[in-house]
Amino acid sequence: MLGQSQNQSQNQSFSPRQIQLMQLLQLPVMELEQRIKEELEKNPTLEETQPENNDSPDKQEEFEPQTEERNSEYDDDYFQQYMDDDPGSYQQKAGADLDDYVAPGNYTADETSFFEYLMDQLMSLEFESHQEILIGKQIIGNLNDDGYLGRTLSAISDDLLINYHLDVRKAEVERVLKIVQTLEPAGLAARDLRECLLLQLNSKIEDGEDLDIMVYADLILAQTIIREHFELFTKKHYDKLREKLAVDEDELRDALGEVLRLNPKPASGLLGAAGGRAAQAVVPDFVLNMVDGKFRLQLTARNAPDLRVNDHYQQMLAEYRRKQKEAGKLSTAQKQAAGFIRQNIDSANWFIEAIQQRQQTLFSVMHAILRYQDGYFRTGDTAMLRPMILKDIAEVTELDISTVSRVANSKYIQTDFGTFSLRKFFSEGMTNQEGEEVSTTQIKKVLGEIIAAEDKRKPLADGKLQKALAEAGYDIARRTVAKYREQLGLPVARLRKEL
Repeated sequence: MLGQSQNQSQNQSFSPRQIQLMQLLQLPVMELEQRIKEELEKNPTLEETQPENNDSPDKQEEFEPQTEERNSEYDDDYFQQYMDDDPGSYQQKAGADLDDYVAPGNYTADETSFFEYLMDQLMSLEFESHQEILIGKQIIGNLNDDGYLGRTLSAISDDLLINYHLDVRKAEVERVLKIVQTLEPAGLAARDLRECLLLQLNSKIEDGEDLDIMVYADLILAQTIIREHFELFTKKHYDKLREKLAVDEDELRDALGEVLRLNPKPASGLLGAAGGRAAQAVVPDFVLNMVDGKFRLQLTARNAPDLRVNDHYQQMLAEYRRKQKEAGKLSTAQKQAAGFIRQNIDSANWFIEAIQQRQQTLFSVMHAILRYQDGYFRTGDTAMLRPMILKDIAEVTELDISTVSRVANSKYIQTDFGTFSLRKFFSEGMTNQEGEEVSTTQIKKVLGEIIAAEDKRKPLADGKLQKALAEAGYDIARRTVAKYREQLGLPVARLRKEL
């Protein structure tokens, strides 16, 4: 039997402006630049101008969102809204907090993509056919950010059939793969770590005419270890390795030293990732300086573009309004032109306000973090970091936790002590044996120092690390020690063992 019923529920919905702001908030600097560039290209009414000096750097402008409905007619009230508006009111204010900032050279991004870099090398080689070039290109396109081949040869063969209608056997793909593996950097296009290390060792041995005879011998032994005894090597079973290779401890140490000089991620940090993406080095969003004992926080110029609505289009809209008053109505062509201008000015104003709101939100979150972590930012001592979670900053700024998270996840600050992700300053807390509240960041620092000072011939297991931390005043569970050790990127004791 059919019936009717009512129920009441709450749903959260976001306006397009809120969605745009959230998207802009989480963008890193380089991606924000690209986003602004795209907006400038597609919206003729939006322009970027030279920043002006502002004597009130701490002033933040408030912008009220416009939610009224606009009808399809070009009514006089609508035009009047734009005529009464000061175009300059939509311009970004560039004060001392938005001073131009040129990042140091090591923060610049190389515009050459890793894909192009490899393709240049590939095209310099001699191939028997154009088909081999297509295979090589397909292989390079499937390399991951570390330089490893991310797909099987069979899958690449299938891709070639789909993309180029080439029926290529797996053996042919493998033959071209061997050619790609000769490109720089050595170790490229390996399918696993073992192959990556072997490619680098092979390259060193083949180019070893000028090598010292002892170094050459070490490389040969290292090659044998990786090729034939890789599992013993990864598990650090050094006694078994010495026995199987019939070498003494010094010979094994020298050979392992050659392996440790290799790069397990040959493409990591080099130019960019495969697929044509340009390199994205860390660019700070904020610059913090201490001036006369007071903090001076700046938002870098890349985060604070000076945008405004183009005056020419404002004048065009005014001209259409004048014609409407004189003639009583506009022609179809004039309505279409006025509609186009009005729509783009709306979009430009909306985008500028979102950028301004982004700046205000960034400052609000960063100022709250500065107040919370005042001791650290004055000294650079991680022991001064207070326990702080996203909720703490959300309560101070009266922002949503998700908004604080978006800011913290992708933003960096340059200080006198280095450039750090805002995430560094967030951590849980615990009470030490003296009853003082300390952050987990400080505990991890102490744990790292204990491991760094241990006897590498007899590294400390997690249970002994727990006792060492307890002696230092940090009484935590063994499983917590293991968690912190893993977060520091440190392996278990067995894998930290050295000869």
